[in-house]
Amino acid sequence: MKRLTHNRLGELASRRILVLDGAMGTMIQTHGLDEAAFRGELLADHPQDLQGNNDLLCLTRPDVISGIHEAYLAAGADIITTNTFNGTSVSQSDYGTAHLVRDINVAAARLAREAADKFTQQDPDRPRFVAGSLAPTNRTCSLSPDVSDPAQRNITFGDLVTAYGEEAEALLDGGVDILMVETIFDPLNAKAAVFALREVLRRRSLPDFPVWISGTITDASGRTLTGQTPEAFWISLRHAEPTVFGLNCALGATAMRPFVEEVSAVADTLVSAHPNAGLPNELGGYDETPDQTAAILGEFAEAGLVNIVGGCCGTGPDHIAAIARAVADIPPRQVPQRPARVTSLAGLEPLHIDDDSLFVNIGERTNVAGSRRFARLIREDRIEEALEVGRRQVRGGAQIVDVNMDDAMLDAPQAMTTFLNVLAGDPEIARVPVMIDSSDWAVLEAGLRCLQGKGVVNSISLKDGEDEFRRRARLVRRYGAAAVIMAFDEQGQADTLERRQAVITRAWRILVDQEDWDPSDIIFDPNVFAVATGLPEHARYGLDFIETCRFIKENMPGARISGGISNLSFSFRGNDTVREAMHAAFLYRAIVAGLDMGIVNAGQLAVYAEVEPGLLEAVEDVILDRRDDATERLTALALATAGSKAVQEEDLSWREQPVAARLAHALVTGDPAFVEADTLEALQEAAGPLE
Repeated sequence: MKRLTHNRLGELASRRILVLDGAMGTMIQTHGLDEAAFRGELLADHPQDLQGNNDLLCLTRPDVISGIHEAYLAAGADIITTNTFNGTSVSQSDYGTAHLVRDINVAAARLAREAADKFTQQDPDRPRFVAGSLAPTNRTCSLSPDVSDPAQRNITFGDLVTAYGEEAEALLDGGVDILMVETIFDPLNAKAAVFALREVLRRRSLPDFPVWISGTITDASGRTLTGQTPEAFWISLRHAEPTVFGLNCALGATAMRPFVEEVSAVADTLVSAHPNAGLPNELGGYDETPDQTAAILGEFAEAGLVNIVGGCCGTGPDHIAAIARAVADIPPRQVPQRPARVTSLAGLEPLHIDDDSLFVNIGERTNVAGSRRFARLIREDRIEEALEVGRRQVRGGAQIVDVNMDDAMLDAPQAMTTFLNVLAGDPEIARVPVMIDSSDWAVLEAGLRCLQGKGVVNSISLKDGEDEFRRRARLVRRYGAAAVIMAFDEQGQADTLERRQAVITRAWRILVDQEDWDPSDIIFDPNVFAVATGLPEHARYGLDFIETCRFIKENMPGARISGGISNLSFSFRGNDTVREAMHAAFLYRAIVAGLDMGIVNAGQLAVYAEVEPGLLEAVEDVILDRRDDATERLTALALATAGSKAVQEEDLSWREQPVAARLAHALVTGDPAFVEADTLEALQEAAGPLE
């Protein structure tokens, strides 16, 4: 039979809605297998209990698994799933059977392959396919197993990459047509799986092999267990270029519908849905009948939401037969075109940046090089207080948070890992994308292995030559991030208009023409340098940056532009009045020229129209290099305004609310400043502690 490819599956799914099988575990339970059945002769003397380790049945009771596959195929399934939900060494280690992982997966794939081929031979016009199941494991990269230690993880990204790679190799050797990363409640686990799969497929020269990703929305809140919305989940995994993307498990079809609608509206690929048979009853069973499930999924199909449907927990062959009948004559969903020139990032929630977006603030204070307070808190391991710095940036308007741990006194990769792990549990900060900022690739990679969302690497460049630039660019793509590309090459930082244009053009051609990067994932930083230094060669730094922005927008469609805005005013450290006026004027001019985002002190940006006219004229003379004595004039004005900056007061209006509302505010924002006092006040008002 012709090998299934990404394009072939898409072509088949464009003709009709395809049907996936139902639950494996539900069917295994109907056989009433005892401990001896799970052990078989192979594991008769195994020291641990094995009942419930369903994957082992591929070795000890292959007849049962083959029978289940054939029952689903007879019911009308186009695609059956291997019995490998716990097929990684991570999951099998709980049973002491990690040494059998390859045998289990090869056997599982072969059993499904034999069943699918049997039915294809009976009806060659309707080929049947095998999806190799790679499930989430019982560990998570994004959540701590210990509430008292939010930085802790019970597995690493690297461990999962190894485990998923082993499983994928075995499934491919057994003959699967599709690799399905399913029931994902932590997108970071899925990113580890994808990282492994793409490397395995590259080594096997199978670049167009179908990959299927299916996430799990845990409840009516509409988020994964780790807090992501469906759209953010899609953005975080889109770099995998999946043939199919969808949702399964946790919910019945009715409850799942709004989340399938959300995915269907944004995913430029096939969309699948395989819900449970309703919600579990008091005994853990599922009561939704085949006709009920089929009717709801039929409505999905009528609404044009899906390309593939099937069942998860509680569904059996009768459900699949009813679903197949319900969707048989309904045309499949039309895959939408992806909007052009939109940069999509994600924390727990999505962030879209296009040509019409307002300027994006990147919070700069979670940076040990830019904030003495933050650096001190990190060095003293006061992570909760350091998080508050990030919260204040988000409250001040930061849509992205820049995190930098480059300090000689720190183990920077470990510091980055610890901070991002703790940040992942703080919904106020974690809802926005993270920009991992470092001059050390090891630190950048450590950060990438912590982000469940789609963040930004800041930065990569041609500094170390084209080969290293390509290597890092490929890894950034595999991790699923966008990247800041510095105007920096083997000769150093580009500091003239001509050098900026030349270096940026070279990087663009490598990434877009040779490495097939999506332009929307490229964020150029043309280098913001200090002006008014007294050196004539620095006079055009501000103007050349602005002109480079225009050049990028005219010649590199879809690319974004960023910069470290505070660098501009380093000559006036200590004079916030002048610095903020410089930032306001520079941003006003640069944004008009095409600047999309910048690293700023969110909440502390002056408004261009409110800058004192004389000061504004002086700073613009410097930035735009309008007169030879611009630096001297601004320096004199700076001396006259030194110390005149008024302190911006923190908004504490929420403190005027009733104590219950104040405590709720503290819980939602993670702000511990007044919790103790408010709790004591609440206790005094209450009849007792439990109230």
